[in-house]
Amino acid sequence: MTRLSNAFSKPHPALVCFLTAGDGDTAANLDALVEGGADVIELGMPFTDPMADGPAIQAANLRSLGAGTKTADALRIATDFRARHPEVPLVLMGYANPMVRRGPEWFAAAAKDAGVDGVICVDIPPEEDDALGPALREAGIAPIRLATPTTDDKRLPAVIEGSEGFLYYVAVAGITGMQQAAIESIEANVTRIKKATDIPVAVGFGVRTPEQAGEIAQVADGVVVGSALIDIVAEHGANAPAKLRELTAGLAKAVHSAAKGAA
Repeated sequence: MTRLSNAFSKPHPALVCFLTAGDGDTAANLDALVEGGADVIELGMPFTDPMADGPAIQAANLRSLGAGTKTADALRIATDFRARHPEVPLVLMGYANPMVRRGPEWFAAAAKDAGVDGVICVDIPPEEDDALGPALREAGIAPIRLATPTTDDKRLPAVIEGSEGFLYYVAVAGITGMQQAAIESIEANVTRIKKATDIPVAVGFGVRTPEQAGEIAQVADGVVVGSALIDIVAEHGANAPAKLRELTAGLAKAVHSAAKGAA
């Protein structure tokens, strides 16, 4: 997890960029994100029922699955990425079924072998941590938890306990890519979470532009962008890398120019 720690210990907030494995030329697209200035790569594992994701990422999952992408392919993409980018943090994001169906120890070992630093499993709540968390920690992989606008002070300690790497604050009570929460709401909730933990807090869901990313970076330790990048892959296909590099560079400039604790 040293790579994740390094990404969030820089003097500026971290830019976390998401793409779905197997959607287009994933290797070239991921390289473009790194070249554009992404600090952390989040790689989605395609799944038939991506319940937390909006239309853009749902469509990416369907394109990937339609191309025959399996868990083994997602892990191979991760392995190849790690070989090309030994210092860039890599997080797998997905759902419980592909991660635990062959046993959590199998998945944790496979993720470790692939050079993965953290795992976001959307549909395993903190109360069911035993389903995957211990195996990930034993393998040295950060289980990254989600907090939302409805995570009140009573539930927050359960979310924080056992979470490592960073805490992913879901800015809206909804699905990815559909709406942008008011910065006042984001600031209030990030401030509340940070009073309860030293774990870095990254904010995602609904972040599409450098302007939005820069605003959020004033109050958070990191900013997560996904659907806006996925839309580029869908629209531009083989020509996506140049467009991804361009948008990522704009996002990185906005995020990296925000001093931590400026708000």
